[in-house]
Amino acid sequence: MKNSTVLVTGGAGFIGSNLCEELIALDNKVVCLDNFATGKMENINHLMEHPNFTLIGGDIRNTEDCNKACTGVDYVLHQAALGSVPRSIKDPITTNDVNISGFLNMLSAARDAKVKRFVYAASSSTYGDSKGLPKVEDVIGKPLSPYAITKYVNELYADIFKKTYNLDTVGLRYFNVFGRKQDPNGAYAAVIPKFVIQFMNYESPVINGDGEYSRDFTYIDNVIQMNLLALSTTNTAALNNVYNTAFGERTTLNQLIVALQNELGKFDPKIKEVNIKYGPNRAGDIPHSLASIDKAKSLLGYQPKYSIEAGLKEAVKWYWENLKK
Repeated sequence: MKNSTVLVTGGAGFIGSNLCEELIALDNKVVCLDNFATGKMENINHLMEHPNFTLIGGDIRNTEDCNKACTGVDYVLHQAALGSVPRSIKDPITTNDVNISGFLNMLSAARDAKVKRFVYAASSSTYGDSKGLPKVEDVIGKPLSPYAITKYVNELYADIFKKTYNLDTVGLRYFNVFGRKQDPNGAYAAVIPKFVIQFMNYESPVINGDGEYSRDFTYIDNVIQMNLLALSTTNTAALNNVYNTAFGERTTLNQLIVALQNELGKFDPKIKEVNIKYGPNRAGDIPHSLASIDKAKSLLGYQPKYSIEAGLKEAVKWYWENLKK
């Protein structure tokens, strides 16, 4: 990916800002669209003076903002969304408005602007109550939360826009992405940065349930690789598909908390003395999640470089250097 103009929606967010950085490093022009509902200016401040970076303050729920952002771009990386299963349970209407209506606005704007390809953030939550492991792209269950419904509807709309308007799309089903710039604060913080900041403050992290729920935790650089492959592939058979975006290994929350405590303990031995607490299971949570990445390897040439262990080392180092006060 070089010498292209790429729109990154949600470009001030965790994943979006990392994508903006990488695209600019590869000599592309980047347009960032963000309303800063969850994105942060601090994630992109260092890009603001770069000649190849343009920020548009706008909302994907506004069709004019979507049309403006898509004007003159070659590709769209659609990352903007309201994440979090608990947030969607508390406020399903706003989640639906952003994740479905906003997604449809972006698809329509991309179609009208004749962009070459629309790559979007899908979600492993789409697998719902399916029992089989590992998760294979063409076998899903019923959604377990409003958030999961919205992300599945995104896939259905993307498929229709190819069939009806010939807009090429690629959906990336993210599996528990973590890494630098992921926000540790707020009611809906992801589990890894939340645990990290609690350990740093000598607070006892609370695990939902008995800690034996498991996830395919995926380091941010693997996700960047998948996005770049989806943008740049010349394999036409790879287009208009959805792909698991993961490492392909399962880690329980109990294993995760021990690994985090050990990594942080290298910086501050007192962290190893912090006790772990357990609470009730969380509504809408899938018990186990593990991705098959065979399809991504076969059609996109995906080769994830970061295991959970390697990713945690990088993430913990970043949090320690940037958040320790």
